[in-house]
Amino acid sequence: MGEEGTGGTVHLLCLAASSGVPLFCRSSRGGAPARQQLPFSVIGSLNGVHMFGQNLEVQLSSARTEDTTVVWKSFHDSITLIVLSSEEGTSELRLERLLQMVFGAMVLLVGLEELTNIRNVERLKKELRASYCLIDSFLGEPELIGDLTQCVDCVIPPEGSLLQVPHRLLTLTLLPGLELCLLCGPHPPLSQLDPQLLERWWQPLLDPLRACLTLGPRALPDGFALHADILGLLLLNLERKRCLFTVQALGDKEPAPEQRRRLLRNFYSLVTTTYFPPEPGPPEKVEDAGHGAQLPRACYLVLGPGMGWQVVALQLGPRQLLLLLSPQSPTHGLRALATHTLHALTPFL
Repeated sequence: MGEEGTGGTVHLLCLAASSGVPLFCRSSRGGAPARQQLPFSVIGSLNGVHMFGQNLEVQLSSARTEDTTVVWKSFHDSITLIVLSSEEGTSELRLERLLQMVFGAMVLLVGLEELTNIRNVERLKKELRASYCLIDSFLGEPELIGDLTQCVDCVIPPEGSLLQVPHRLLTLTLLPGLELCLLCGPHPPLSQLDPQLLERWWQPLLDPLRACLTLGPRALPDGFALHADILGLLLLNLERKRCLFTVQALGDKEPAPEQRRRLLRNFYSLVTTTYFPPEPGPPEKVEDAGHGAQLPRACYLVLGPGMGWQVVALQLGPRQLLLLLSPQSPTHGLRALATHTLHALTPFL
């Protein structure tokens, strides 16, 4: 299994579907924005082959060369997005979801009506510049995994129940380095959100919030002990659309955190497209065993020559757990370790 996102260049193209006019092109190399642009002839060829297939009622969604993966996606028969990635091990699933996020960013900052009913291409190009910063952030190498899993990345604070407030969306800076996106009712009015009001209502929660800041990338409370062989984990609750992702469980052991993230992201793509269904299934019943088609509940891989790290995935009901494990972890004990870890984490997510 290759490492997703190692080096390489990503090019993102946005075109008007009806005319093929390019609206913008964004590029990233090694996770950082790049000025390198594709020649217009290449852009025209990529769009042309996609339109040719549509005219023959053939949907071209992806293609691979020796060193590049290409994914096409049309939205509302108005916008065509194309992404090319030469990053080693990049999955088509990741690129498809990247295009979904890019279009979502365009809708957020420009509006769906402007994108589905294009009246003035030049004006739309100017309006889309407001989305460049957000879109460029998608092309980098994220520390979290919600962009791929389409679940909300979570941490597990010591007193999480105290932090759950539902209604109107506000963004408040409560502590240095911590901003809270708050859902509240119609009151108080925005003009009354001065420091005194914030201090009055949020003072009892400042200590739990400070505890959240100390979690950092580990995402788990200090008192929660993981098995010494675990180098990283991804836990998903598919019913609640939440996920817990950490590669900081055991400090400075090899591989480096960046490599752990790539390995787990790539393994998630493999598991989701090959073994586990994308939606949660009903809890397994013992009496149903042996009847009808059986879906896999677990799988594992030993990563390439010279590495020896192991990855294991387990699905129970609506939850999926993926673990990255050290070479010392015995293969015959992988499922038992994953099951024990999943049961220990279930109360949190």
